[in-house]
Amino acid sequence: MDKIFAVANQKGGVGKTTTSINLAASLAASRRRVLLIDLDPQGNATMGAGADKHQLQKGSYELLTRACSAEEAILRELPGGFHLIGGNGDLVAAEVELVSAIGRELRLRQALRDLREHYDLIIIDCAPSLNLLTLNALVAADAVIIPMQCEYFALEGLAALTDTIEQVAGSINPGLHIAGILRTMFDPRNTLATDVSAELQQHFPRQLFDTIIPRNVRLAEAPAHGKPALLYDRTSRGSMAYVALAAEVLRRQESSVVEPA
Repeated sequence: MDKIFAVANQKGGVGKTTTSINLAASLAASRRRVLLIDLDPQGNATMGAGADKHQLQKGSYELLTRACSAEEAILRELPGGFHLIGGNGDLVAAEVELVSAIGRELRLRQALRDLREHYDLIIIDCAPSLNLLTLNALVAADAVIIPMQCEYFALEGLAALTDTIEQVAGSINPGLHIAGILRTMFDPRNTLATDVSAELQQHFPRQLFDTIIPRNVRLAEAPAHGKPALLYDRTSRGSMAYVALAAEVLRRQESSVVEPA
């Protein structure tokens, strides 16, 4: 059964962090034990979850550099009902420090080994690049959730990411696969968006999530208030879409259907 999900796309601005936070909150609302890990030096998931990235004493940087254990890095008192291992700009230094380390791509997997039994789901918010941090996430994960906007260049980026997933699965993490491709910031009035969506349905019929995340002002506003959209405005279209996504993720998890990368 898939427990650890990397939310990844090397293209920025596609809704990775929004998806990570709101999926974590929606899963927690369904009484699942959820851990969110911020592996992006921007620390947006940390701030959006209600923690101050500037005040972190221990987080994903300390975890990767073995300055603390995973248990020591966890923040538990957050509004969304999930736990968090926060991240900030220190992660840039982690990349530099790990370059020459033996087994550098295994650091996160090793750190999370003892946490698998304590959580129903672990979600990793990745940086918008295929760097060493993202590689650590892919090696640690059981599956990858790929948020993407329905625009032309997104298809090209999707091909590059799926190639990377195949390479990781073929060498370091044999079980890694795509949990699903998530259409985000979708506007049905946009002809290009509907055309790209149709192309995704044609080429990735089994991997495409049925849930579509609409372009929604409330989703954009919620991080500024340090809370998931489910707490900021639970009746908004964006909030309800992530509740639907959580239900879909749980259905796929419980069916234990493993899709090929």
